[in-house]
Amino acid sequence: MSSPKRIHVYGHVSAQPQAVADLFGAEVASEVVSDSDLAIFAINPAAGIDQATIDKWAALSEYQLPRLVVVNELEGSDADFEDAIMLANRVFDQLVTPYLVLHSDAGQPIALISLDTLEIIDYTTKPASVSMSEKEHQDLVDEFREEYLEQIAGAGEDAFAAGLLFPAIPIVISNGLGADVVKKFIDLL
Repeated sequence: MSSPKRIHVYGHVSAQPQAVADLFGAEVASEVVSDSDLAIFAINPAAGIDQATIDKWAALSEYQLPRLVVVNELEGSDADFEDAIMLANRVFDQLVTPYLVLHSDAGQPIALISLDTLEIIDYTTKPASVSMSEKEHQDLVDEFREEYLEQIAGAGEDAFAAGLLFPAIPIVISNGLGADVVKKFIDLL
């Protein structure tokens, strides 16, 4: 059994860093912690990314610490995952998006589609169910998938653990969307 990971969460209070930390057995860090196993940056797409969070990302770059971004607060907002990624790509480093969000007819985030396998994780079931996507979904994500696969091929298998590849994962704490995906990344360390 491996020892517990030292995970620190950074982000503006609007992104609920404490709730994110609780979800992943982490601590909220108000200052840069360089001896972490992983830094998770929580972003609320409606609030943007504050300068203090940007500064912490830059400071951790010096240590090549594994980092990932969770985009929280996706429900009930006009801002979405893609908006958050576009902003984060400008103020952090280039992120990779291994999953995209699928919404219900009412506009609520309810599922993720893997850009690697094209499988859909449906969080409306307990536990979440996995199924192969239909051609309609595959066509919608085709360009995103090509870009993602190119980024992964260029970076190499261990790039995340080496602190060279930065995944961005959408999460919804209330229905568990994306939490399992983040835990899989944590398990890679």
